[in-house]
Amino acid sequence: MWKSMRHPKISSLATCLVVFFLSSVNLKFFAMKPYILQYFEPAPQSAPRDYPEVIEKPDGTLELVDAHHHKEDGWESWALPLGNGYFGAKVFGGVPVERIQITENSLANPVPEGLNNFCEYFVEFAPCAEVTGYKRDLSLNDAVASVEYLGDGVRYRREFFTSYPDRVAVLRLTAEWPGKLNCRLFAQIPFCKDFGNKRGNGHGKTGKVEYLDDRVRLTGEMTYYKIQYEGQFRWTTDGQAEVTDHGVEFRDASEVVIYFSCGTNYRLESRVFLEGDPAKKLVPYPHPHEIVEKTLDSAIKIGYNKLKTNHIFDYSKLFGTNDMDLGGAWDASVATDTLLDNHAQGHPSRYLEELYYQYGRYLLICSSRKGTLPSNLQGIWNVYDVSPWTVGYWHNINVQMNYWPVFVANLAPLFESYADYHYAYLPLARQNARASLRSLRPGEEFEECGWIVGTGGWPYYIEGFDGGGHSGPGTGGLTAKLFWEYYDFTRDPEVLRKVYPSLRGMAVFLEHCLHQHGDVWLIEPSASPEQLDYRVRYEQPAGGWRWYPYYHTIGCAFDQQMTYEVFQDTLKAAEALGEPEDDFLKRLRELLPKLEPVLVGDSGQVKEYREEHEYGEFGEAKHRHLSHLVGLMPGTIITENTPEWLDAAKVSLTNRGDISTGWAMAHRLNCWARVLDGEHAYKILTNLLAKGTLPNLWDTHPPFQIDGNFGGTAGIAEMLIQSHAGFIHLLPALPQSWADGAFRGLCARGGFVVDAEWRGGRLTKVAIRATVGGTAVIAGPGLERQTVMLQPGESKVLLGQ
Repeated sequence: MWKSMRHPKISSLATCLVVFFLSSVNLKFFAMKPYILQYFEPAPQSAPRDYPEVIEKPDGTLELVDAHHHKEDGWESWALPLGNGYFGAKVFGGVPVERIQITENSLANPVPEGLNNFCEYFVEFAPCAEVTGYKRDLSLNDAVASVEYLGDGVRYRREFFTSYPDRVAVLRLTAEWPGKLNCRLFAQIPFCKDFGNKRGNGHGKTGKVEYLDDRVRLTGEMTYYKIQYEGQFRWTTDGQAEVTDHGVEFRDASEVVIYFSCGTNYRLESRVFLEGDPAKKLVPYPHPHEIVEKTLDSAIKIGYNKLKTNHIFDYSKLFGTNDMDLGGAWDASVATDTLLDNHAQGHPSRYLEELYYQYGRYLLICSSRKGTLPSNLQGIWNVYDVSPWTVGYWHNINVQMNYWPVFVANLAPLFESYADYHYAYLPLARQNARASLRSLRPGEEFEECGWIVGTGGWPYYIEGFDGGGHSGPGTGGLTAKLFWEYYDFTRDPEVLRKVYPSLRGMAVFLEHCLHQHGDVWLIEPSASPEQLDYRVRYEQPAGGWRWYPYYHTIGCAFDQQMTYEVFQDTLKAAEALGEPEDDFLKRLRELLPKLEPVLVGDSGQVKEYREEHEYGEFGEAKHRHLSHLVGLMPGTIITENTPEWLDAAKVSLTNRGDISTGWAMAHRLNCWARVLDGEHAYKILTNLLAKGTLPNLWDTHPPFQIDGNFGGTAGIAEMLIQSHAGFIHLLPALPQSWADGAFRGLCARGGFVVDAEWRGGRLTKVAIRATVGGTAVIAGPGLERQTVMLQPGESKVLLGQ
C-alpha cells in the first residue's frame, strides 16, 4: 500500500509540502500518489454568448431561458474547475479555441435569476493541419490544469491555475519551438440586457470590453443591486503583441502568459443584509478598479514562476493534510470518464474512489477561503443567466452538506468562510426571529428572540421563518449544528467563545417555538423539508397543472431532532466555557427529556411524523430528503448507544430507497455509514458514482449541484472514522472491497488527528495526535478499546511500528 508514485507535472515543492504536512504523526510516511482528472479530447463548448437567450411566450412577453431548459453540457459535464475563493474558472481545453469561463459569487440578481456569469475569455490559435497526442488534465496535488498536444509536429502546452494568496488567475501558453506560438486573446461579457427573467423587472446588466494598450478591461453593473464589477487581463510574451479592436494578437512567440483578476464593490458586512433598499446596499463601497489594478500590477512584478510557487505552497498546506490509500493506482493511459463508465458497468476502480474523495476536498479549497463568500449550491461556478435554484445557500440541508467534510477531512480553516457569512447575516437573522415570533405567537412579547434562518440565503439577503414554507425551524438548528462541530473537532477555546452566542441564540428561538402537549413539548408549526401533502390537490384551470401543498404538522422528526441537538450542544458549550447555569440553561435541561426526538412506528421505522403509523403514510415514501434522520447524520442522537433507534433508522433507510438525486444519495451514503453497514454504504457510493456523477466528477441533481461532491467525500470519511458516539471508532463501516488500506490525517472530535493502516479488515497500525491535548477513547477491529491521554501536540503509536 501507499506506493510512491510521482507525476512529472507535480513539482518537487508540492511533494515536499505534502511530506511535511502528512508526516506529523509517527507512522511511516509514503508520498501522496498523483490525483489527476485526465481526458484525451477537449470539452465540448458552445459558441460565445454575449446576448440573453429568450423565448417568446404566447402572450407576447419575453422570458429568459434558465438552466433547467438549456443545460450547457460541455460546461457542466466536461470542462474542468479551478478556483481561489475570490472567483472560479472553468477550462475547456479547446485546440482551435480555448474557452475559459469566470464566475464571481457576488455578481447576482435576486430571485428568480440568481448568480450570473461574470465573463468568458478565449484564446484563438493559428490553425494546425494535424493534431496528435492530445491530453488535458487537472492535478489535484497542486491545483494546476494543463493541456498538451502536438500540432503539426510542434508540442504546445498550457498551464492554468488560480492563486488565493495573489488573487489572480494565470494562463501560460508555450510552444516547444521558438516563434511557433501565434494566437489571439479576446473576451466577452455574456447576458448584458435591461431586464431579468421578465422585461421591466430591473434585473439588468451592463457590460463593456475595452482593448487598451497594455490590458483588456471589462466593466459594467448589475443594475438591481448596483453591483459594479471589473475584470482585467494583462500579459507578458517573448514574441510580438498587438492590440486591435478585436483582441490582442500574439505572434512569433514561444511563451505567452496571461494574468487575470476581477472584483466587485460587494462587501460581506451586516449592513448589506440589513439595508432594505436594494439600490443602497453597496453605496458606501468603492468601485473595484483600484484593487484589480493593484492585484495585476503586483502579479506582473512577481512573475509566473513565483506566482505558481506561492499558489502551490498555499494550496498544499490545506490539501496535504489528509490522504488515503484504498489500493488504487493512477494509470496515465485511462481517461477519468472511462473509469467512471467502467465503474457503472460493474468494474469498480479503487483509484476512482480515492480520486472522488480528494476531488471533494479540492473543490472545497477552491470555493471556500477566508475573506471570500462561502461555497454555494454550485460552489463558485456558474455559466448561466438564470442559474439553477439561483445558486443560493439553501439551509434545509444543502449548504450544511457543503461543510460536512470540512472537519473530518482536515480542512477546518475553510469553515471560516461560512462562519463570516453567518456573522454578517446574523443581525438580520435576529430581526427575522423577532418578526417570526410576533407572527407565530401574537400578543406575546419576548425579551430575547434569538435568530433564525429560513431555507434560502444569498449574498444580499436571507429568508426568515413564517411557518408557511416547506421546511420547519429545524433549518436553523441544522445550521447551528455546524458551529458546535467547528468547536468539537478543533477544541479551540477562541472558536468556542465565538460560536456559543450563535448556539444559545438558536436555542432561544427554538424554545419559543415549543408548545406543551401533555408531557411532551413540540415545535409548532412544523414541516419536514419539501414533503408534500398528497391528500390535497390543487388544479390550475388554464393549464390543467396540478400541484400539492406542503405538509404542515406539529413536532415532526426534523424539527424535534434538531431542537434536541441544539439544546444539547448549547448546554455542552456553556459547560465548556464555565458559564453559570442560569434560568434559561436550566430550562433547556428540563425540556431535553420532553422533546421525544425519535419515535418508532409500526413498520419499525423512525417516524417522520408523530401522526404516522406505517412507513410512508404521509408524504412521498421515496423522497430525496432524509429529514427524519438528521439525528443520525449530521446529528449525534441516533448511534450505536441507542440500538433500537439505530435499527429503526435502517428500516427507514431501506424503505426510502437507494436511488435518488446526487446530493440525496450522498446523504444516504453518510447515513448507511452511521448505521455501521459498510456493504450498503459502499453500494450507495457505487450508485452515486454511476448515477449521480458527471464525466468531470461533478455531482448532478440534475443539473449540477456541488453538495453531492462534498457529501460524498464526507461519506467516505465516515466509513473509515467516526467520533460522534463518545469514542473514536476506526473502520466503523468498512466494506469488503476495502479490506486493505490506509489513511493519514483524518480528524476526530476532541481535537485528534488519526493515521491508520489495515489488512484483511483488521487494523495493523494506528497513531493518534492531539492538537490541543486531552483524553481520547479509541477502538476498531483489531484494536481493543483503550483510553489515551495526550498533551498538546503529543503523538502516540497505539498499534504497529
